[in-house]
Order: sequence, then structure tokens, then C-alpha cells
Amino acid sequence: MSQETTAPEKSRRGPTSGWESETPVPDGHRFNSYLQVKDGELMLEDLNLLQVIKNGPHIEGLEETLPSPLEIVYLPLIRRQIGRMNGIFSEAIAEVGYGGRFLYAYASKANAAEEVIRTTLSAGAHHEMSSTVDVSIARIMIRRGLLPPERLIICNGFKTAGTDYARNIIRLREEHQQVIPVLEDLSELAPLISSGKSFNVGLRQKTYGPNLTTEEMEATNSRFGLNLDGIWKAADYIAAAPNLNLRLYHAMVGSQITDKDAFVDYLRPGMEVYARLRQRYPTVEIFDFGGGMPVALTLDFNFNTQAFAVRLLQTMQEVCERYGVPVPDIMGEFGRYTTAEHGAHLFKIVTVKENGSNLPWYIIDGSIMSSFPDSWCLGEHFICLPLNHLNQPFQRVQLGGITCDSDDVYPPKKSHSPLFLPVDTEGLTIGFFGIGAYQEMLGGVRGSKHCVLPEANELLVDRDADENLQFSIIRGQTNQDVLRNLGYHDKI
Repeated sequence: MSQETTAPEKSRRGPTSGWESETPVPDGHRFNSYLQVKDGELMLEDLNLLQVIKNGPHIEGLEETLPSPLEIVYLPLIRRQIGRMNGIFSEAIAEVGYGGRFLYAYASKANAAEEVIRTTLSAGAHHEMSSTVDVSIARIMIRRGLLPPERLIICNGFKTAGTDYARNIIRLREEHQQVIPVLEDLSELAPLISSGKSFNVGLRQKTYGPNLTTEEMEATNSRFGLNLDGIWKAADYIAAAPNLNLRLYHAMVGSQITDKDAFVDYLRPGMEVYARLRQRYPTVEIFDFGGGMPVALTLDFNFNTQAFAVRLLQTMQEVCERYGVPVPDIMGEFGRYTTAEHGAHLFKIVTVKENGSNLPWYIIDGSIMSSFPDSWCLGEHFICLPLNHLNQPFQRVQLGGITCDSDDVYPPKKSHSPLFLPVDTEGLTIGFFGIGAYQEMLGGVRGSKHCVLPEANELLVDRDADENLQFSIIRGQTNQDVLRNLGYHDKI
């Protein structure tokens, strides 16, 4: 979104994480697809966020106002993301005349909370996992009827012989037919072969650059997946095993890539490997392009997903035609893309300190570094906006958490992005948005946080069949919960 900025700010190149002007935000201004301003207050779609935590008119269906800090879990955004990507690939398949299907899988490591897994599965996503506890989650969802027999379960991660993960994948096969272990190492084959159970199997390979040659792929240093020699050995072993069937090739590029052409160029070497495998093993029918799909964590995000999908499919057509093999079904594993936007944290400004600094310090009633640790450890930017006073003047500020730690600040250290918040701090409440992927898992759900701050309440927001808002509350930690976590079992 374009915003008025001062001349010095126009030359900066940091991400845009909020309003960047001293002037008030115009009424009706839309920051992105789900955040907009109405009467000086911030709306998440049609939900007035300030009403959730202030004393005043209650929202219909919400029986109580909740204290700050507060985590918002807005589940409709998860379904929207899944529907959006399915729609994009459906249009791209029609546009290029692609002969395969698109398969959407949710990468559960991004956020394994029950409400998230329940929502992704109810939206029709296939399921990807990476650890032994994930198997237990899948079994629960199978018993609830949310993982029906036709849905794929992709098992990534290390699953060597003798591990609980390897044993539990084999047990899971007794309950679900479409379990696909994806090999990280040749040693993972032995338990599958000796199990006697029939398995479709995948092979994983990582590429670290665009358009790599065979020699360059072999030279990459990665703990993930197999090298080319291992790919061929594994394929031969699978073909020789009476109970195994090679079905999937996983070309992993890792973290999100925000250039659509570079993204496809990273995947092209894997497409070549897939086509060669398909020449020898006709059962290979899924090309899994893994993670890497970017999502809007800031307001200046720009990625043409439709153009990416078209180029990906066209490139796969070209490669397969050259090798004389059919095009595969295309699978994406979407973790951050699926869940980032559905999560938010709300905080109140409890004090302002001038402290001789060039910019005033606004102090929140919680912790930045423990609520969304990527801001502290990776310098990641997230959307930061006030919930109220948007129709009043702004000033450039620094934001600090309440912990006694010099890293508990926003914008992140070394950031060149300015942060503007309203000058009027009376009752000022702010929100951080786009923090629904990884942040809660990295911070430790129900764990003890830095400076022993209790975990905040969570407000789960969903909609019924008539689009009416529905609310449920997951209570945060009490002081006694934190003490018990740390080994203090005395009653206070």
C-alpha cells in the first residue's frame, strides 16, 4: 500500500511494517486484504479488535472482554489461503493445458495447534509431518474423520531404524493407506522393507541454487535429503522390494523465495531428476516442490503467485516433453503461507519514556522476543499497527517489551524500517500481525518464557455456516503454572 512518507524515509529500503507518516490514517484505508480502518479503529475483516479487550460494548457471541496481552487466532484466514492457492493452480492448469493435478499439503511444523490442524484438514488439505508426535496427531485426526482414506500423509524428517518415528509410521500404515514416507537417508529403507506392509515412498533432494548442473548439485552441503547417487540407489532398492512403490519426488528449496523466476529456477534441476526417474520408474507421479512459498509478513509484500504457478507448470511441461515422459501431479507443502496471517498479538502501551533518546520509547505490557522470536533471532519484520487513535497524528517511535533484555525491541536491531505510532498514548493498544507461523512453536507453547512472563490468553475466532463470528478462549498461564513448570511446586 502506498503511504505518505517524509523525504528521508523514501530512500530507505527496509520492509514496510506499519503506517509510515505523521499524518492520521484516512478512514476506510485498507492496509492489506484483511486489515482496514473504520472510525479511527483497526478492523480484522469485520471484527473490531479493540472491542475484544476494552471495557465497552461487547461483541455478539463473546461473553467477556479479555485482558492484554492477548493472542488472536483467526481461523477463516487459513481456509482463505488454502482456497486461494487451489484456485490459482486451477486457473494455471487450465491456462497452460497442464495434464496433471495440483495437491495442497499443509506443512504441520509451522503450527501444530489442534485448531490449526483441524482447520487445514477440514479445508481439504493433505497433511505433511516431520516427527513422531505428528503421527499421534494424525491418528487423532483419522479417528475424528478429518483425515479420510484418500488424503495423503507425507512423512518428512529423519526416520532411521530403531527410532520412535520409524516405528510409528509403520503403525500408522495400519490405520491409513495413503502414508508416504519420504527418505532422507538410505538407512530409512530397512524398517519399511522389513515391515512387510505396502508403502508408497518418496525421495527427497535439496537444491541450493538456480539451474544447477549435476556436479553443482552433488557439491551442495545439506543435511537434508539424498544426493544423486543416493537417489538412484534408493530408487533401485524400492523397485526391488516387493512391498514398496516409488511414487513421489520431493525437490526441497528451503526458506521462502520472493522472486518467482528464481523460485522456478531453483526447482528446475529437480524437475530434470524427476523426469529421469520417471523414464526408469513409471510409478513416480508426484513432483513435490516442498516449502519456499512466500507470504505477506509486511505491507510491502509483492509476489505474483499466479505468474509463478504458470511458469512452474510450463517449465515442468517443457522438461517432461524433452525427456518423453508424462507430466506429474504437482504438490506444494505450505506451512508459513498457510498459517502466518491467521495469528496476531495485541498489547497495550503501558508507559512512554523519553530517556534522552532520539525517539521516544513506547513500552508494551508483554514481550516481543518471546511472543514472536523470529523478530529477535532473525531480524524478521511483522506488521505492527495501532488498534485505536488511527485518526490522530503519529510520530516515529521505538517499541520495547517489558522484559529486562536489550533485545526485546521493535523494529529489530539493525533494521532500517521506521515505526510510527499515534502521539496520543492514552489507552493506546497495538497489534502485531502475520505471526501465526512458527512463532508460538518456537516460543514454546505453555512453556516458561523469558523473565518468567506468563503466556497470554488466546481468543480463537471462527465463523459458522452463515458467516457469523464464533469465539472460544484458551486460557493462558497463571503465576502458579509458571512456577510449576520451573519446578516450584509449593503453593503460594
